[in-house]
Amino acid sequence: MRPLLPALALLAACASSQSVGLATPATPRAVRLDALRMRLARRIAAEPGAEVAIWFRNLGTRDSLAINADLSFHAASTMKVPVMIELFRRVDAKGTSLDNELFLQNRFASIVDGSPFALNAGDDSDSSMYARVGQNVSLRELNEHMITRSSNLATNAIIQFLDPKRVNATAHALGARDMQVLRGVEDGKAFEKGMNNTTTAHDLGVLLLGIEQRTAATAKSCDAMKDVLLHQEFSSEIPAGLPAGTPVAHKTGWITGTVHDAAVVYPAGQSPYVLVVLTRKIPEQRAAQRLIADLSREIYGFVTSS
Repeated sequence: MRPLLPALALLAACASSQSVGLATPATPRAVRLDALRMRLARRIAAEPGAEVAIWFRNLGTRDSLAINADLSFHAASTMKVPVMIELFRRVDAKGTSLDNELFLQNRFASIVDGSPFALNAGDDSDSSMYARVGQNVSLRELNEHMITRSSNLATNAIIQFLDPKRVNATAHALGARDMQVLRGVEDGKAFEKGMNNTTTAHDLGVLLLGIEQRTAATAKSCDAMKDVLLHQEFSSEIPAGLPAGTPVAHKTGWITGTVHDAAVVYPAGQSPYVLVVLTRKIPEQRAAQRLIADLSREIYGFVTSS
């Protein structure tokens, strides 16, 4: 795992790369990427104490940029992406159907000692699922709520059905080498012991790339997953830095002091690109959202001016 590169170090690295370019002339595209990196670093530096990771890949030009991309963060709700992938791979393997139903309960076992815990509707971004407790709910509906509304209740029901160990193994097999999916959401005892779901910007980027390139599952399943991600209802991060109406297949995540967004962006008339921005140590959520939107705007401008 690479150490965190503070913004000033990033600027120095850029200057160093340009100095090397005196001996070996850099291509115009490389020069533009270095300039982009410096702009991103300046914006990050404007948030005192912020720790930020970025992973960017343009599927058309193959341009890429990584800042602290192997730094591990609490995954928050971005861990729902590998959960969805494992669900669709299970469907592909004929191990289940999206039309199969689970009896929805608000009772889960801690990974620490198996003791029961329940979720609080008031702490969930999707309280509507709590009205379904005690009913049979299809895997299709649970998955849609898990992604589009980031339902914690739906997530815990699905991950309990799949087994987090299987989700973790699938993520690793797809190249998300440092991601750790240990448990469902709001397992307080596990959180106290530091047993958390974690990710890197690189790993989330690799999973989204697999969905976009139809390698994470069958082509049919990847298209279905992309469609669900395109209907994400929270848009204050990466989409907020884009022109209105730009399609974005993405998954957000946030806990106290931590805000993330991981996306495939579809600029009009151009190839898509993958962008993941992870942030922490920014006390105000709105400040973190503005930062992610600003970084998104810079990268969109780079892509569309190429």
